[in-house]
Amino acid sequence: MSTFIERVISTVDISRPSFQKSMTTIIFNPLFWNLVARDEYKKKSISRFLGPKYGCYLLALVIFSLGIVRDIFYHEALAEQLAIWEVFSIDKNVILLLKTIGVLLFASGNILVLSSMWALGVTGTYLGDYFGILMKERVSGFPFNICDNPMYTGSTMSFAAYAFWSGKPAGITLAYLVHSLYKIALVFEEPFTADIYKNAEAKKGAKDE
Repeated sequence: MSTFIERVISTVDISRPSFQKSMTTIIFNPLFWNLVARDEYKKKSISRFLGPKYGCYLLALVIFSLGIVRDIFYHEALAEQLAIWEVFSIDKNVILLLKTIGVLLFASGNILVLSSMWALGVTGTYLGDYFGILMKERVSGFPFNICDNPMYTGSTMSFAAYAFWSGKPAGITLAYLVHSLYKIALVFEEPFTADIYKNAEAKKGAKDE
């Protein structure tokens, strides 16, 4: 696996500004929403002016917009990369297979993302917990019965999908970066979110006594 990744990376032109912009947005986005959300939980920097609900909506709009910018830069980066997989110049059947994989990944990834957004709602999707808007109970239905973090998984699949469709090694490199950043983000997000609900339960218990 590591040899495959090394071969892929070796064909990527990281000197292109479009590739660097794509990397920057991929790294920046999860860092941004984690820092802003934690600041909101501790200091109420947004909700003190807009209230929890509209503060969360504002953050949702910003995160969604940053995601669009990230996706645009990703497509621009791949468009400017010259290297393609060798198999794309060998066999039309292989090309068809890879493009089919890309379509299936894109469809599956978007199903995971959209269905999780439907299940969680706007505030559940966009860090409402940090604004004090807590879920009444853990969502356990589809797609959360398929994987623990369907939005992150689905998003990664969508990035990989375009890499397969375009045949660009740079796409696999950036998709792997997306996957790695989400894994790192979860290390910080999951225990922090668990503490939010734990603290909320403790406060509720203290009031009931």
